[in-house]
Amino acid sequence: MSELSKPEEDLQDPGEAQGPIEVPLLEAEVGESASHLASYYPASSSAPMEALPQEILDRMIGKLMKFLLLKYRAKELTSQAEMLNKVLRDNQEHFPVVFREVSVCLQLVFGVDVKEVDPAEHIYILVPILGLTCDEMLSDGVGLPKAGFLVLVLSMIMRFGDPAPEEAVWGALRRMGVYVGSEQCVFGELRELLTQVWVREGYLRYQQVPDSHPVCYEFLWGPRAYVETSKWQVMAFMRRVNQRALRTFPFLSA
Repeated sequence: MSELSKPEEDLQDPGEAQGPIEVPLLEAEVGESASHLASYYPASSSAPMEALPQEILDRMIGKLMKFLLLKYRAKELTSQAEMLNKVLRDNQEHFPVVFREVSVCLQLVFGVDVKEVDPAEHIYILVPILGLTCDEMLSDGVGLPKAGFLVLVLSMIMRFGDPAPEEAVWGALRRMGVYVGSEQCVFGELRELLTQVWVREGYLRYQQVPDSHPVCYEFLWGPRAYVETSKWQVMAFMRRVNQRALRTFPFLSA
C-alpha cells in the first residue's frame, strides 16, 4: 500500500520501465484481500495450471493492481492485450485468476469498478462505484481512490441512524483497524478527511449536537451524497460486499 502512495514518478508504468521491474507486495487491506482472494477464485483456463506459490501470485496481483490504479488515476482505457504485454508478459496463462482477483480487490478496497466496454477487443474502463465523483482530482497524481471508503462511512452513518454520533463512527473504524491520527492510514488523516475534506465537498455534514453538555458532534449525509447516490444504492452495494466478503474472506466470518 505504501508503494501505491508514492508520487507519480515513482509509480512508473511497468511497460515503460527499462529491464525487469520488481514491485513490492501490496500491504494492509490490498495485500490481505489479494492473498485470501487468490485461494478462493479458481483459474478459468481449460487446461489445468501448475499451482503457483502464494508469494508469486501476490506479486502478480500487486503489479496488475498498481497498473490499473494508474489507469484509473489517468482516466485511461486499457485492454487485456495491454495488461498481458505490460504486466503479465511472462505469466499470461495466469491472467484470468489474477485479473478476477484484482477486479474484486479494487471494488472492495478502493471503490473502483472494472467494466468491459468492448467485449470483442476486451477493452476496459475503470469507474467509481455508485457514480461517486470524489476521486475526480486523482489525475494530479496525488492520493489513492477513496470512493470505497466514502461508501463505507456513508453506510456507517446509516447504521447509526443518520445523524450518527461522532464517537460511534470513530469506534467502528477503530474496530476495523483504522485509527484517527494514524500516519499509516492510506487515505490520509481520518479526522481531516471526514470533518473537513468531505464536509467541504458536500458528502458529509459534521455538526454539534444541539444542547449537548459536554459538547459532542454528529455526522450526517451531505447534499452531494444525496445527489450522486442514495441510501438504497449504498445499502444494496454493502449487502453485495458483505455477501462476497464472507465467501472470499472466510477467516473474517467468525
